[in-house]
Amino acid sequence: MRPPKIIVALLLLSVTFQIHAETVVYTAKLIRTMEPALPEATAVAVEDGKILAVGSLENLSSLIATRGAQIDRQFEDSVITPGFIDPHVHPTLPAVLTQFPFLAPDDWYLPTGDFPSATTPEGYRSALQNLVYKHDDASVPFVAFGYHPLWHGEVWREDLNDWFGDTPVMIWHRSFHELIGNDAAWNLLGVTQDDADAIHEGANWERGHFYELGLRAVFPRMGFLFEPKRYMAGMQNFLAMMHESGVTTAADMGTGIFGNPVGEIQAVKAAVASDPVGVRILLTPIITDFMTRGKNADEALAEVRRWQGMNDEHVSVGNHFKLMIDGAIFSGLSQMGSPGYLDGHTGVWMVDVPTLEAFAKTFWDAGFQIHAHSNGDAATARFIDLLDYLLRESPRADHRMTLEHFAYSTEDQNRKLAALGAAVSANPYYHYILSEMYSGDWLGPDRGPQMVRLGSLESKGVPVGLHSDSPMAPLSPLTLMWTAVARENISGDKTGQGEVMSRYGALKAITIDAAWILGLEDSIGSIRAGKAADFTVLSADPMTVPLKTLRSIDVIGTVFAGTAHRNQ
Repeated sequence: MRPPKIIVALLLLSVTFQIHAETVVYTAKLIRTMEPALPEATAVAVEDGKILAVGSLENLSSLIATRGAQIDRQFEDSVITPGFIDPHVHPTLPAVLTQFPFLAPDDWYLPTGDFPSATTPEGYRSALQNLVYKHDDASVPFVAFGYHPLWHGEVWREDLNDWFGDTPVMIWHRSFHELIGNDAAWNLLGVTQDDADAIHEGANWERGHFYELGLRAVFPRMGFLFEPKRYMAGMQNFLAMMHESGVTTAADMGTGIFGNPVGEIQAVKAAVASDPVGVRILLTPIITDFMTRGKNADEALAEVRRWQGMNDEHVSVGNHFKLMIDGAIFSGLSQMGSPGYLDGHTGVWMVDVPTLEAFAKTFWDAGFQIHAHSNGDAATARFIDLLDYLLRESPRADHRMTLEHFAYSTEDQNRKLAALGAAVSANPYYHYILSEMYSGDWLGPDRGPQMVRLGSLESKGVPVGLHSDSPMAPLSPLTLMWTAVARENISGDKTGQGEVMSRYGALKAITIDAAWILGLEDSIGSIRAGKAADFTVLSADPMTVPLKTLRSIDVIGTVFAGTAHRNQ
């Protein structure tokens, strides 16, 4: 009996679809796959957003003929790597801060312009006055990001009053964790001495200074930051920064830091949905958001589960949760072990141990991967104690609990991190911008240069990702790779050379090992059949260029889910 005509038609349609499904083969001078079994190639076939096969035009010739594949040679003189991954950013921070000029100890090159550094108190004051003079929106205070007293001297409320009178002026610390304003600024925002006095730690009204958890008295009064037109323009700046640096996947390690997590999620989703290039963003809830809103660990978990119902293919709340242990490294508020800071000041504990344990265990038992902000070596010790507690209470294989930032640790602590199966997501830019200053009155010439001990971790086999914590460092994986390999400080001196990372280790840390940190190694991070077709296209090979030119390799563009996009 003959099959019905409709079945024959459907079979023919299926065969026709399989024959004519769009298959594209990208060629390159070199493809670094980050796959040990096939480390190099010159062609990669993609189909339906996934990698179909990797090799050369010669050994892919049969597949090309069978699939009727299109050969795309636009990158044939370039180098292709897996799409770069930044495992710790804060999309909302660039969305907010790029609304304003940057005036920092380091140069910044942003979609909004180039912002040269100020490295002396006189230079800072002069540049700040010039910027304030150009401010023409009386409805909001003037804001500049990047102030740091180690370069710019101490600047407090009365200084700003003296310099700017009735013009509302706020300076945002380079750490992002501190704000200083003059009387006119606080009056405009409606922030009062009662607001400061109600905060146990984190505010000094006399100095016009709010920091760490004290910022919860200020941020709710800065609603202009989230006015839709301003905020969405800022989000587009963040996405442009990703594209220009070759980042195809990033993890937000602090969803909810401004107190409106659902609003942040919706804003990120809206920005990514309208982006013509395409990226993946993983959103990570943070403990301080729930503490500020008076939520306990169980309530937090239930809320996160609801947020996961909003996930789509590009923006998702994963099974990750972030803790906060100590204060900001840029502010000198990290917790240092004995002998501490040589000038006698102390750091800040962000969350007490019982609360850390309660939130950590709740999310650990729910199968989440725990990440913890930790900068000083005393905080590293607390991270180790917390991980040891979790493993004793609820033993778990492949937990990947991740220490975030990793400014300071001891050799003994690094051995413990390896023994406990921890991972580290590190910011190597700290060594570049801070180690010289820390080597003075804060930590001395022995501990200062040892900032971010990546060589020690690499030798012990600890999985390491490199992150920007944007905007704490430029959103540029090649810059992070250079800082990890060169260990050169802001003055151009090579210090702490015993802690250099190998080039291959650093390239892994912005590709496959960064994917491992995020639990996404099965889908991104290397170029092999079956993974997402996310690539970064470079003008030169980061493994072989002279070290001094590594961070300045041109990012020609990206391939996201199989579709190529060239940077302008």
